[in-house]
Amino acid sequence: MPLYEHVFIARQDLSNAQAESLVEHFSTVLADNGGSVVSSEYWGVKTMAYKINKNRKGHYAFLKTDAPSAAVQEMERLMRLHDDVMRVLTIKVDEHAEGPSVQMQKRDERGDRGDRGDRGDRGDRGERRERR
Repeated sequence: MPLYEHVFIARQDLSNAQAESLVEHFSTVLADNGGSVVSSEYWGVKTMAYKINKNRKGHYAFLKTDAPSAAVQEMERLMRLHDDVMRVLTIKVDEHAEGPSVQMQKRDERGDRGDRGDRGDRGDRGERRERR
């Protein structure tokens, strides 16, 4: 069966338990239609880049699934109809990455950003320039 990864954002005024119950609810929808959830992660409440339906924050959840396309389409349809779900993103992947997602890893485990190298001469940005 094809492998998928899903991320959805639920409203910020839900409790953590309600947001996690949404993950369980959509997992059962997949299971009822012949699919299975390989793993799921609740990422918590995060600030979004822009407002969605007058919300600045949202509960983020991540699912790794192994399901037929019909089951995924049904789950997405129900997510889009659910009042508490604001956004849904589903992608098809060749294989699931081992271990926790990047969001769940600690900053020091993610790896160093590396040396940024020479950034060139930036001039005298810190000094005050005279106006002409």
